[in-house]
Amino acid sequence: MMSAELPPATLRLSIDRAALAANWRALDRLSGQARAGAAVKANAYGLGVAVVAPVLREAGCQDFFVAHWQEVPALLAHVQANQIAVLHGPLTAADATYAKAAGVRPVINSLHQARLWGEAGGGVCDLMIDTGINRIGLSMTELTDPLIGQLQIDVLHSHLASADEDSALNAAQQSRWNAARGIVQHNRASLANSAGIALGSDYHGDLTRPGLALYGGVPCAALATEIRQVATPEAALLQTREIAAGESVGYNATFVADRPMRIGVVSLGYADGYLRVWSGKGMLRSIGRPVPVLGRVSMDMTVVDLTAAPDLLEGDWLQVDYSLPEASAATGLSQYELLTLLGSRFAR
Repeated sequence: MMSAELPPATLRLSIDRAALAANWRALDRLSGQARAGAAVKANAYGLGVAVVAPVLREAGCQDFFVAHWQEVPALLAHVQANQIAVLHGPLTAADATYAKAAGVRPVINSLHQARLWGEAGGGVCDLMIDTGINRIGLSMTELTDPLIGQLQIDVLHSHLASADEDSALNAAQQSRWNAARGIVQHNRASLANSAGIALGSDYHGDLTRPGLALYGGVPCAALATEIRQVATPEAALLQTREIAAGESVGYNATFVADRPMRIGVVSLGYADGYLRVWSGKGMLRSIGRPVPVLGRVSMDMTVVDLTAAPDLLEGDWLQVDYSLPEASAATGLSQYELLTLLGSRFAR
């Protein structure tokens, strides 16, 4: 039997590596005396850790953060083990054993996790303190527990709940984090995410943890002029056809042509993260020419208007308008969702 070579995908995610590196350098500069790390959890926010990690490493990044233990092997292919911290920490003894064997740092989030780490033999770890977001992390009252005193802490973390807003909670969390720095022995301290960097030097500590802004997201106005778009989805044209005035397009006939039209079908749908919120409002482009979405986005296909690009043929490629701030405003989806929803059928 002949072995068949898999043909190229009809979806691709174009990654501007220069923009990615420039975004990290900008966030590192804005971090002042602190160094910028990088959150590369969720497969680098959906862009692909195999693409993103080498670019960030070469730009100068030395600290990388994932959420799950299952994300570690892919990242280890590109950065050193001691540069990786796992934010969810060891839930089981097996997690702690794996961290020891792999040489990565667990982020301890509870007394239970501190006990597991000690029973596994201990070693360098990070510690997360909850200062007001009420997710994972030690409470301020637990910081003097003997289990915490036995930890060898590299980075003392907390996480801001409202860094992208002018909120009194920011200052309250910063004050508690500062107090914790005086209680717990540690090498470095980290509080600011992407938006937190823009709050100023009081929030920077020794290490910042940008995520969204690395990948082209703009979480606050102060970063708008600093951040470049990184990811652009592209889809191949599967078919073109002519329709007459009065004919409808797609499920439930939500678009009806008011004139004869040439339309196309692209290999893109809500199964790929291009959700139905784009129905009738999304925009694709061909060499800058607008190619609007017609009717309802379906699972694997979206219909577009080829009026402005009459030369397009089956197999040609279209770029999807996907500037994250603008896409968020148009759809009501968060910039985080817009990135991480992009599915595995995109070649990266």
